[in-house]
Amino acid sequence: MKKGFFRTGLLVFALGFGFISCDNSTEKEEAIETDPIVFSKEAEVYLIHSNGDTLRKIDVELAESDYEKQTGLMYRESLGSEQGMLFVYGNARVRNFYMKNTYIPLDILYYNTDSTLVSMQKNATPRDETNLPSDGPAQFVLEINAGLSDEWGINSESTFSIVKE
Repeated sequence: MKKGFFRTGLLVFALGFGFISCDNSTEKEEAIETDPIVFSKEAEVYLIHSNGDTLRKIDVELAESDYEKQTGLMYRESLGSEQGMLFVYGNARVRNFYMKNTYIPLDILYYNTDSTLVSMQKNATPRDETNLPSDGPAQFVLEINAGLSDEWGINSESTFSIVKE
């Protein structure tokens, strides 16, 4: 009985010592440095007024894979005024976006299958996890810098067309 008690005590001591010796709290944590995410033009989007006039031509990255759609513009430090990201889905349905890990305020434009504007979420707040749904089925979602949809005159009668590189 004494042998078992001694072994258990020795085991508890050894485990306790191991936990104490693994504590590195006095060491400074090294920051992991990553390269900034760089914009890569994959297509051009023409934002078109209902009378047929082009409101603006912008360069876009395409979010087509599941990973690209889940990540979007997260972790970006900036986005040029003539740049955006176009999310391309296989069908139209209500889309829900949020700004988790997104550092840039954005206007989020939801487009239907025929490229008509469904709805917009203007000036989405960086890092906010509030749900930002479309008002109806959308197959395409365009993210641009906040305020540009007003500056460019995008409204419910606006459409878009895409030209891939």
